[in-house]
Amino acid sequence: MDPTAFKFLGAGLACIGMGLAAMGVGNIFGNFLSGALRNPSAADGQFARAFIGAALAEGLGIFCLVVALVLLFT
Repeated sequence: MDPTAFKFLGAGLACIGMGLAAMGVGNIFGNFLSGALRNPSAADGQFARAFIGAALAEGLGIFCLVVALVLLFT
């Protein structure tokens, strides 16, 4: 295999992290919604933490995208 094929393979593997980040955000908000429906009085206190967790997960997804683009275009 030539080095170009390995570059594309590495970029494709780096993109897996974006899908995992999307699954993480879904998991965060799914669990938040489940907890909010069980205890509605505590939902307001946990809403900001759900957004912080989602932002961190999305940040890791964007980092995976940047790594994939760096591998692809260098």
